[in-house]
Amino acid sequence: MKVVERLEARRLRIERGLSIKDIARRLGVSQSSVSVWVRDIELTPEQHRRLHEANGLHYRQLLARDALIARYRERRLAAQAEGRRFARAGDAFHAAGCMLYWGEGDKTRNGVKITNSDPEVLHFFTRFLRTYFEVPDDTIRVTCNLFADHRARQHEIEQFWLEQLELPRTSLNRSIVNTYSKYSEKKRRNRLPYGTCRVVVSRTAIVQHIFGAIQEYGGFERPEWLDGLRSEPLPARS
Repeated sequence: MKVVERLEARRLRIERGLSIKDIARRLGVSQSSVSVWVRDIELTPEQHRRLHEANGLHYRQLLARDALIARYRERRLAAQAEGRRFARAGDAFHAAGCMLYWGEGDKTRNGVKITNSDPEVLHFFTRFLRTYFEVPDDTIRVTCNLFADHRARQHEIEQFWLEQLELPRTSLNRSIVNTYSKYSEKKRRNRLPYGTCRVVVSRTAIVQHIFGAIQEYGGFERPEWLDGLRSEPLPARS
């Protein structure tokens, strides 16, 4: 790595707010290298203004990016508002599906992801998705997480999960087969006979609906579910 050039590139970006193109020209390196070296550096408003004066395209790109970010945020916010309205309606099945996701689902903001070893849990959750979001089979993806002693039964286990979830084989992603030591093999034998299964639906509107409903049911706010921010530690209960 060009350590001296990297340090100088970061200094020029931080102190002078130079564009990536200018820095690359001054240091005699590629723009792609400079982009990697300074990608974590946020320019000040004044530096952005100066770049705009020197390069109108840069400023228009920033405006377009900010507008896109704002538009996507509004869509997530609208989906959460819809989830809150559903929660206030008092539907027990809807509440159960959302609470299940609160306990077992991944808290990523742009897609539904839930993993479990209990087929009834995942069967219930896929029924929830079909009922409230009319999710077609071709948008539901399934990944089996297996262990080495499952390898001989892999096709059987994959088919088991597909039948439990009432899905075609085209919904199946490539299974993950884990290995383990001889010691752990003795402890693991006869446990999780069908491994675990992950169900994924890559729909931002659905997961944000669920997040909005969870907050309404639970009576709390979780901003990071909307904006992807790191949450602060919760205060200790007295």
